[in-house]
Formats: sequence, C-alpha cells, structure tokens
Amino acid sequence: MDEEHGFDGVTRLAAALETFREAVTPLGRTQRRGLAAAERRVLATPVDARRSVPHFERAAMDGYAVRASDTFDATDRSPVALDRFEVGAGSVAPGQAQWVHTGSPLPAGADAVVKVEETTRRDDQVEIETAVAEGTNVAPVGEDVREEQRLFEAGHQLRPSDLGLLKATGVREVEVYERPTVGVVPTGDELVQDGPEPGEVVETNGFTVSRYVERWGGTATYRQIVSDDPAALRSAIQRDLTKDVVVTNGGSSVGKRDHLADVIDDLGEILFHGVAVKPGHPVGAGLVEDTPVLMLPGYPVSTIVGAVQLLRPLLKHVGHLPVRKPPAVEAKLARKIPSEIGARTFARVSLETEDAGDSGADDTGDGETIAEPTRASGAGVLSSVALADGWVVVPESREGIPAGETVAAENWEYDE
Repeated sequence: MDEEHGFDGVTRLAAALETFREAVTPLGRTQRRGLAAAERRVLATPVDARRSVPHFERAAMDGYAVRASDTFDATDRSPVALDRFEVGAGSVAPGQAQWVHTGSPLPAGADAVVKVEETTRRDDQVEIETAVAEGTNVAPVGEDVREEQRLFEAGHQLRPSDLGLLKATGVREVEVYERPTVGVVPTGDELVQDGPEPGEVVETNGFTVSRYVERWGGTATYRQIVSDDPAALRSAIQRDLTKDVVVTNGGSSVGKRDHLADVIDDLGEILFHGVAVKPGHPVGAGLVEDTPVLMLPGYPVSTIVGAVQLLRPLLKHVGHLPVRKPPAVEAKLARKIPSEIGARTFARVSLETEDAGDSGADDTGDGETIAEPTRASGAGVLSSVALADGWVVVPESREGIPAGETVAAENWEYDE
C-alpha cells in the first residue's frame, strides 16, 4: 500500500510533538555518579562548590613577594633594596623579598608581588623599582570560585569543562537523572538479521534506531524481530512496558499486515496516527499503561525521519535533556526540490563547495556551497540518507523550493 494514503486524517508535526509531550511525564528516577561517569548526564539537584578556588592566596605573576609598605618610596630612579630569598624560605619579614612563581602560594607576611620586570638582582639583595599597593599581583582566596557558591542548577547537562570545575571545587559525586530506557522492537515477517534469501530483507531499522537512542541520551534494548501476528505484537509491547519508551519499526501503516495501531488501541489509546511529514507519513504513537509507544514506519528513510523528528524530542523530554537545534549549512540549491502543500518534506542533499577560482571571482575567499538533492530519494532508499550530508526541510506552506534559492541543510547526524 502507498504509505501516503489510507489514513482517516493526518496530524501536523508540531501538534504531534505537543500531544506527545503533554501525555508523557518526564522520569523522576535519579542516581549518584562519580565525575568520570557524569559527562552529558543531567543534574537532578543543584550543585554548590565545596571549597574556594583558589583556596589560598597565590602569586599572579613571577616576581618577588613583599610587604607593600616596604615599596612605598621605590621608583626606577631611586629603587628600594630588600634582602632577597629564594622560594620557600619561610615568612617575609620587614625589609625582605622572596621569589615566587605564578600560581605559587603567597608567603606568610607578604601582601603583594612585584613583577620581575620591575626589579634588579644585586647579590643577596633585590632592588624594587616601583611601588606596589597591598594585593597587587595577588590572586585572593575565592577569586575564581567561592566556597558554597552555586555552580549549576538542576537540569544542567554536564560538559567536560563542568566536570573539571566540579573536581576543582571538591565535588566528587553528583545526583543525575537516570537515562531513559527504550525497548526497540523491529517487526515484519520478511525481516532477517543476516543472509537474506529472495523476498527477505535484512533488519536495519531497529538497529539504526537503537544506535540513535544511545546517542540521544537513552539506553536501548534492541529486541529480536517480531512477526506481523497481532498476538506476537501484543506480547512484545507488553513485555517492554517496564521501559520508559517503546519504539516499534514497521507495521505502522493501514495495510492488511499492519496491525500495530489496532494492537496499541486495544491495549491503551492512540494519540495520533499519520503525521504530515514526507517521508514518514505512517508514523503514529500511543500510550499503554502510561508508557509511550512510538510506531515508526517500515521504510528506512521514513524510520530515520520519524526517529529524528519525534523520538529524539521525546527522549529529551523524558530524560530532562536539553533540546538543541541541529547545525545547518547555508547553500545554494542546485536543482528544484518538489514537495506537496500541507506536508513537511525532508529532502536529502549532498554538499559541495565550489572553488572560488572556477567562478572567475577576483577574491581568494571560500567558494560557494552547493546543495545537490540526492537523485535516489525514495523512502525505501537507505543510501539516500547514509550518503547524504544533510537534509533541507521544506515547510508545509511551500510547494517545493526552486533551484538557485539559498537553503539550510541540516545535519541531523550531529553528535550531541
């Protein structure tokens, strides 16, 4: 059956996303994690510094630690001579100066540092050639971070630089939300894992989706292939109701062998079935015992579009993860992209940068980026996605994009 027909109605993508978010509650389970295991995790509670950084007064310059009052009369023409000591010689008494390196502790008794460029060594003495005030070239305690200072609020996703800051301030563990668990269920009598005979198809959709789940912050359980039998589908969905999300691949349309929507409707409720996207129209979703079930179509490109546009934001919502727009490259469209009014179209493109010299340009800057729509553009042509550099989104309000227009090619594969 043509995947674009046979539905009672279609839902706009924005409305489908809103329905999903309203029906699904973000998970509340948390766990303690050491810093090495906390990268990209989302804080469940605020985190405060346990110690100041720096936690001691330190020299901000290479030079001599002094008592500022000893330098008040110093000038380059009339320097003040102080007794010179090397690093670690003890406290600095009146009339003394002790060599310090940048970052080293300020010796007891000293309250300023004179830069080495403003001094001259004379045997056991050093001549100070400029007057300094108390605190000059000294990094005070807590200059970077103060003890008990709020570092991150709940909901912050931890980056490597954040982890370094936490370690510096004495934080060793953080409380984070658990990663959402996802059961990925490939369906179809024609599917095999390897060695296909004529009429059989190697299962790739569930495998691909399970990899996306891991990239997007979830924990995937990639299940064995389930036949198109309603009883088998029912059992597979019920088995994974302990997961935070269930994702099925295939059987989501309205053909004679497409039973998933009826099974989910019998077990729970259908939230939407048929979304105004192309490819990917037969995507649907339901709720069974408070567990969201996302039905992705059987065609590979439709699966990827549905996963990126619906599963990704759902996982972010469930796992308290931030939603970021994918990076996009502006390019000139080489050929027209056709589309239908009322459906959001995802047209795969390859990107090439023209040599500026080839166009006769006088400047030596970068050439223009050209977006070439892939010629193999069917929903079942997996290579049209795997070998593309991005896709151009044609909004529902437009009937195609003409050649020569500047478009944004989104990189949906970016590593978050």
